[in-house]
Amino acid sequence: MSVHDELTTVQRCLDDLVRSVGRLERQLGSGSLEIRRVRSDTNHLRESLALLRETAVAAAGPAQRPDLVTISDAPYDPSLWVDTDDEGLGARDRHAP
Repeated sequence: MSVHDELTTVQRCLDDLVRSVGRLERQLGSGSLEIRRVRSDTNHLRESLALLRETAVAAAGPAQRPDLVTISDAPYDPSLWVDTDDEGLGARDRHAP
């Protein structure tokens, strides 16, 4: 998976966590220290993920194009094929079995 895909997956999971914490907060009330701590931790995770996403985008930069190799249309030098076998046919001076 690419970094972008991983960050998207983490964002989706974090959104689910925020919704779950919200439901817990409604059921338990928002006055307890523990629920406030969990809410604060989820907010910190959201901020950290946003910073990580910015850093990842800046580090990736623009997409890199691979170096292109130009292949000439000129025929190959016949001396390259001296003493070679034709695949599946065998050597030129021998007969196939």
